[in-house]
Amino acid sequence: MNAEIDVFISNYTLIDSDIFQQWIEGYSTSEASLYLKQKCFGQFMSAHIDLIVSDILDQYRTYSLIERLLHAPVKLSEQSSFQLEPKTLRLIIEKYYSIDDSVAREILGKKLSSRYRKDLDEVSEKTFVKLKSCRRQFDNVKRIFKAVEELPGNITSNIKQQFMLSDTLAKKYASIVFLACIRFETSKKKLNYLSFLDFFYCSQAVMEYWTYTYQHSGPEYYDTEMDKEFLLDLRELRCLFEKEKEIKQSYWRSIITIACNIHRNRELRGLFVELSEKLIDPWKQNNWNLDQVKQFLDAVSQSILELEISRDQETRCLWDRYMQVIIICLERMYHS
Repeated sequence: MNAEIDVFISNYTLIDSDIFQQWIEGYSTSEASLYLKQKCFGQFMSAHIDLIVSDILDQYRTYSLIERLLHAPVKLSEQSSFQLEPKTLRLIIEKYYSIDDSVAREILGKKLSSRYRKDLDEVSEKTFVKLKSCRRQFDNVKRIFKAVEELPGNITSNIKQQFMLSDTLAKKYASIVFLACIRFETSKKKLNYLSFLDFFYCSQAVMEYWTYTYQHSGPEYYDTEMDKEFLLDLRELRCLFEKEKEIKQSYWRSIITIACNIHRNRELRGLFVELSEKLIDPWKQNNWNLDQVKQFLDAVSQSILELEISRDQETRCLWDRYMQVIIICLERMYHS
């Protein structure tokens, strides 16, 4: 009897997500083979270790060839040398540009220079992330920074468009780029207790409320550029010093002083240090818990509505926009 056989030939590049993960994390082929043999014991039980290593080595070679294309994900999606299914393409881009929060925290505040790249062995030791992975993450940050730092519009959207990243991952890179562009101080010893996620939420708030994109839209506006007119207008909040007796709160003056000074670049860059020294440290000395901090900030932010002040509507708008960021930062930075 004649048998009919349907044959399908495909040249799609196959990506093993587990092996690819081992590759981007910087594991050698022997380390990856031991990991896979332990994880998939039943599947590889009868396979000789040399065969597993050989297969992983072959895949590692493929990933190394794909890597240069991953530097420009849009081009990777358009090339024909490696045909990848859309799902696989999204997977390897997202994994390749993944960034450990601990590594991101070490990169914050550092110059993205080749000299610092040579010192990443210290980051590797501190974060317990392999050196090869630290270098990949550093190079990705530097690459994205150079690509979007001068692009108009929303940083997150630009990163998503240029590098085909998810919204969550693009926002992480956007925060790193923003903090670097404004040169916020993040490396002071006093701030060492703050995690990358702390700075992430603080920077997202600043980008949303204090940059030109707050009240403007369009490609000519940048959210890597502070709204200088707004920062200058914050000096008008000096009138609130006159209400100190009505507020009856010693920390009131510190909050107003910070507002009146951040139009200067130096004070703006030192925002997190100022918040720590002028507010967080005293609260800790007085043994405040986070609930007390939240109650205080809520009371202070609302108190202006009950005050009789000159140019009240304009002052209230300035105060509200200013406090939107201050509240988020202080609540996030306060680790009781």
